Amino acid sequence: MTTSITNVVLAGATGNLGPSILEQLLLAGEFTVTVLVRKESPHTFPPPIKTITVDYESLESLTLALSGQDAVISTLPLTTPEKQLLLIEAAAKAGVKRFLPTEFGADTRNAKVRQLPVFQTKFLAQDLLEKKAKEGRLTYTLVANGPFFDWGLKINWLVNVKDRRAILYDGGHRKISFSLLSDIGRAVVGVLKHPQETENRMVFVQSTVQSFKDVFETAKKLTPGEKWTEEVVMVEDLLSSARADPEKFAMNFINAIIAGEGYGSLFEKNDNELLGIKELTQEEVEEVVKKYL
Repeated sequence: MTTSITNVVLAGATGNLGPSILEQLLLAGEFTVTVLVRKESPHTFPPPIKTITVDYESLESLTLALSGQDAVISTLPLTTPEKQLLLIEAAAKAGVKRFLPTEFGADTRNAKVRQLPVFQTKFLAQDLLEKKAKEGRLTYTLVANGPFFDWGLKINWLVNVKDRRAILYDGGHRKISFSLLSDIGRAVVGVLKHPQETENRMVFVQSTVQSFKDVFETAKKLTPGEKWTEEVVMVEDLLSSARADPEKFAMNFINAIIAGEGYGSLFEKNDNELLGIKELTQEEVEEVVKKYL
């Protein structure tokens, strides 16, 4: 059973999600936070954040960096799975209590999701963590939070704000669990505050439940008099093209998992209460959408 967590390491603090997790760790005021940085990294971090320069290809370097740490949070890119696997090995060797791998998205325990090739690197990390947990070397938590709501608006994916256009998968009516980047950071803090309740399992959080059509209608409501266009794309067509060329159309797999039937994108239950996440009201959803219009 995991005891209290104080010393926390973040690997991948400068990507899309890392800064939000780092911010919430600092706001919690309960953790000593260390960021792992590559030797060639140009990024710097202000006090009280500690930094340790590591070689992500060296087990010795990583083990030394993780010595005395209670938890490791990884947001390392899925394009370099070997780095995360080595980080897990180092965490186990260094005596780290809890490891949160690069998940932060779909319910990867869903049987249909596991049939698609796009998240194989996540499955490799899960398998290794389960092995280490069975050996009593460490514990883990997988965080499922659905697509990033605010980030999806920012990059013109959820709706294309720039071109006033929306893609509605299978008509866009399926409900989906979305999370704000800040709420994902809060969920991580919640995991660290509740190590026993979150040990060796997947936790589910959501900031709001919306369909692509819902967000499209909200955007139109907030831009009266402006012309928006929509395009219906069938999920099966996404899958067909992705299967024909998995590398070129990897994003089609991800969109199918998010918008398709039976992939678990609408969480049947969640851990919001345990982890301190409050769902947005419709008025608050509109405020988020409005920021990007």
